[in-house]
Amino acid sequence: MTVGDHTEHAGPHAGHVPVMLDRVLELLAPAVSRVTGRAPVYLDGTLGMGGHAEAMLTAHPGLHLIGLDRDTTALERSGRRLAPFGDRVTLVHAVYHEVGEVLARLGVAHVDAALFDLGVSSPQLDEADRGFAYSYDAPLDMRMDRTQRLTAAEVVNGYPPAELVRILREYGEERFAQRITAAIVRERERAPLDSTRRLAELVRTAIPAATRRTGGNPAKRTFQALRIEVNGELDSWRRALPAALRALPVGGRLAVLSYHSLEDRITKQVLAADAADRTPPDLPVPLPEHAPRLRLLTRGAELPDEDETATNPRAGSVRLRAAERVREAL
Repeated sequence: MTVGDHTEHAGPHAGHVPVMLDRVLELLAPAVSRVTGRAPVYLDGTLGMGGHAEAMLTAHPGLHLIGLDRDTTALERSGRRLAPFGDRVTLVHAVYHEVGEVLARLGVAHVDAALFDLGVSSPQLDEADRGFAYSYDAPLDMRMDRTQRLTAAEVVNGYPPAELVRILREYGEERFAQRITAAIVRERERAPLDSTRRLAELVRTAIPAATRRTGGNPAKRTFQALRIEVNGELDSWRRALPAALRALPVGGRLAVLSYHSLEDRITKQVLAADAADRTPPDLPVPLPEHAPRLRLLTRGAELPDEDETATNPRAGSVRLRAAERVREAL
C-alpha cells in the first residue's frame, strides 16, 4: 500500500507527517523567492491534509496557494488547517489532471512552484470505512472521490476475468494474477465480494504457501491494483504531469513524490524527455529551438533519509524527483 501527504503535532492533525518536507521546501524555495512585483503562486496538486501547503505558506509570507484534491473530506480538513492564511489560499475540488482547466478558470497563467504527492493519503488508509486497507474489514470502496460511481466492489464483481487479470498484472505487478482472478470469479459466482477482509483472505489462499511467507501481506498488490483502477491514477498522472509542466514559467519548479514504480516511471520518462536536447544527431551544433526545456534538480530519484523512515515508516517507499523550467514551454 502506498501513501502520500502523509501524516504532526497534537491536535486535529496529530500523526500527520508530510513526507520529505525539508527537501521539498529546499527544492521549491528558489522558484518562489525569485518572484518580484506580484505574489508567487504555489500549486499543490494533491493537497491531502495540507502539511506541505502549510509549510510553504509559512515559509513564504507572500505566497498564494492553489490546492487541488479529489477527496472532499481532505479538502474540508485542509481547509480548516489553512484557514489562518485567509485569502492566500484557494482550494478546488478537482482531480490533478484537471489542473489546466482549473488554472484557466481561476485566470492564473503560471504557477511558480508545484508539488504532487501521489498515492493514497494516511487518513484514507487509516479510516476503515474508506476500504483502502486490507488490515480492516470494510466495504470494498477505495474511491478517493466519494462522489464518483465506480467502486472496488464493482470492479471485483463486474469486470470480465481477462480484464481483472490485466489490472492485477499491470497495476499490481502481481505474478499470480491468473490464480487470484480465478479465485475471485469462483467466489463471486456464489455471492458478491463486498468486504476488504473477504477479498484479502481470498487472495491469501490463492497464492502459494511458500510465497505467503515473504514480502508482507499477500493482498497488498491486489489492493494497489484495484485502487489504481478505481481512481484512474496512472491515466490521470500521465495527463497531469505535462499539464503542470506547461504551467511553469522559466525558473518555475516542480517536485513529485511517488510511492511505487509505476508512478515513478511515468515521472522519470516525462521529465527526462523535456530535459533532453532534441537537436537531430546528424547536425554539428545544438539548435536553440531544440534545447532542453527542463533542468533536472535531482540525480535520479532521491530517497528519504534513515531518520525519516525510522520515525515515519510510511515514507519508506517514497521517491522524489524535481525539475526546473529553463526554456519556455511550446
